[in-house]
Amino acid sequence: MTVDDDVLARVDRVFAERVANGVAPSSVWGVFDRDGLVASGGHGDRGDGRAPDADTVYRIASCTKSVTAATLLTLVADGRLDLDAPVTDFVPAFDAVRLPTPDSPVPTLRMLLTMSAGFPTDDPWADRQESTTDADLDAVLTAGLLFDSVPGTGFAYSNLGYALLGRVVSVVTGRPYTEAATTAVLRPLGLDATVFAADRSDGFVVVGTRPDGTGWEQLPLSGPGAFSAIGGLFSTVTDLARWGRHLASAFSETPEPGPLSPADRRAMQQALRVVPPSVLPGATRATAYGLGLFVEQDERSGPIASHSGGYPGFSAHMRWSTRDGLGVVAFENATQAKVATAATTALDLVLSAHGSSTDAPRVAPETRAAQGRVTELLRHWDDATADAVCTPNVALDEPYERRRQAIAEAAAAIGADLGAEPVAEESLTPTHLRWWLPGTSGRLRVEIRLAPLAAGLVQTLIVRSEPSEQ
Repeated sequence: MTVDDDVLARVDRVFAERVANGVAPSSVWGVFDRDGLVASGGHGDRGDGRAPDADTVYRIASCTKSVTAATLLTLVADGRLDLDAPVTDFVPAFDAVRLPTPDSPVPTLRMLLTMSAGFPTDDPWADRQESTTDADLDAVLTAGLLFDSVPGTGFAYSNLGYALLGRVVSVVTGRPYTEAATTAVLRPLGLDATVFAADRSDGFVVVGTRPDGTGWEQLPLSGPGAFSAIGGLFSTVTDLARWGRHLASAFSETPEPGPLSPADRRAMQQALRVVPPSVLPGATRATAYGLGLFVEQDERSGPIASHSGGYPGFSAHMRWSTRDGLGVVAFENATQAKVATAATTALDLVLSAHGSSTDAPRVAPETRAAQGRVTELLRHWDDATADAVCTPNVALDEPYERRRQAIAEAAAAIGADLGAEPVAEESLTPTHLRWWLPGTSGRLRVEIRLAPLAAGLVQTLIVRSEPSEQ
């Protein structure tokens, strides 16, 4: 899928302005589609006097959670794990945790994956816990936990939950989480630049910073530990775009092969737990959490899978349209830089430019065939033909005689030619289609929706005039 050069130039300016405005010392981005990385760019000083590029290494923080979820799912696929098992089956120290109510269930692995275990949200605390040992985590559990809700009843972004999942991976595989995730997910996909420790990287590793009033103060990098599953990975634009492309391909007609089945990858990108608006103030899209990924609902582009990453000194974000496979990844090396804002703007620019070209492939063949039959019906109405095209409810919902009259009046009102070719169309789902016919003083909107029958019959038929604004 081609992305116009002018769109890519606008995307590049979004990130260049952030460096110019002092948001971060460096900023790097990449746009990808189903075939790979389309374009990338970098601005600022990555630490050696050069601008970052697609192979410069940044900490990606909580984008790691998608790898953690994928690693768990490989164990489920192998029959070694049940997502509905309680966490106490794998982390005995959790037995000491007093649950919020007498009838509270012990959090299951599925609850931990979907951020619904009831724990309070914990970014400031957890972002400093990466190097914690397993013994230290056990001590936290035996000392007790606080709960904001009964497990399984609400959403709260929980790093602790994903740290527990990292322990589960370690217990089941008999290896440290970092080794298990690398072997199960990263290396099979060729994500060789994605590592859990800076000293394991072959590329230039950017140092994280925070503003100190006069410039940028460099921050030390934490090392792997009991909390690596929440955000321990380092990666590049090239690798993270590859990961996003792989996940998005599960929705294509030819999903990429990999360690995780297309069905499991699709499961990761489903809206499983609603994220309350209070969690994402200012959000313009309804948002939920899947398995290691947020899922946003966009009216025009459909579901958008995403995840941000924030650690002391770093900000990362990845997002893509599951429908189109178009995505953006971006990194910056400053605490609380919130590069997600820029990445969201960038993907919106790319998707808007391709909105018209991505609708047609989504229309089911049965819907396209029904469009042709409806077109002929509108030109030469015949009740017997209508019965063959539509489900019985269409005639019952509005008698054919009144429909014929309403269609004729709508066409006459704007001077529409029922035999003309459509001037525009859009589809919300494969079995839905609306299109517009030109008129001398407006457009005629025709809309159909198919019933869930293999015959491809129309259950909804709407014809409305849309006069031009005077």
